[in-house]
Amino acid sequence: MPKPRSYQTEAIIIKKTKLGEADRILTFYTPHLGKIQAVAKGVRRPRSKMAGHLELLTHSLVSLARGRNLDTVTGCQTINSFLLLKSDLRLASYGLYATELVNQFTADHIENYPLFQLLLETMHRLCQSSNNELTLRYFELQLLNEVGYRPQLQQCVSCHLPLEPTTNSFSPSAGGVLCPNCSQSQPLAYPLSVNGLKVLRLLQSSDYSTAEKLKMNPELAGELEGLMRNYLKYLLEREIKSAAWLDSLKEQTKETALLQE
Repeated sequence: MPKPRSYQTEAIIIKKTKLGEADRILTFYTPHLGKIQAVAKGVRRPRSKMAGHLELLTHSLVSLARGRNLDTVTGCQTINSFLLLKSDLRLASYGLYATELVNQFTADHIENYPLFQLLLETMHRLCQSSNNELTLRYFELQLLNEVGYRPQLQQCVSCHLPLEPTTNSFSPSAGGVLCPNCSQSQPLAYPLSVNGLKVLRLLQSSDYSTAEKLKMNPELAGELEGLMRNYLKYLLEREIKSAAWLDSLKEQTKETALLQE
């Protein structure tokens, strides 16, 4: 039975690319269709009625018509505009980081409803939480669970013995933690503190209501950010573009704080 000519879906806009003088190719992440692309015609014109509903980091209800190569957006209605994400540069950088990871780790037309929910819930949490670093670490680990790259945190990935409460190492190429003995044969492994491993295990295996009770000092937060950034970069075999913007905003914040002292 042929697919209907037109269809409707919820979608989070995760990427947009200019096309011609007035159009855009939009990348959507949807609950039941996975990642899809479609053309929004005339959306870059000043009087476009659809433009506001098709901005990045927007949760919308989108109507589409099937095309030979690309589908076409025929209508849209905002469900949640996440204005706070768009009005704060720091929050915007976090949101774009999350959507870039979803885009990079997913193939087109592969349904993954839990991943859609994770992204949507993360966008809500970024608007509400005071601990956005923790929100991102939770998102990263849960994303890896959903896309098949769950790191091994319970035992050494080489000798398979339980990990002792000491400084172990995380190896991106091995996909998890190495004990001190096995880490000597892995040059590209990063030290992982006892508290760092505890936090990663909790974020990997707990729901968010449990995870959000965690308190991390700046040193521990920096350790885990660096570790996860290196693991994601290894898996993707490329830099995460939005991470550079995120880092530059952090540097600006530090410089501003120093000037105010």
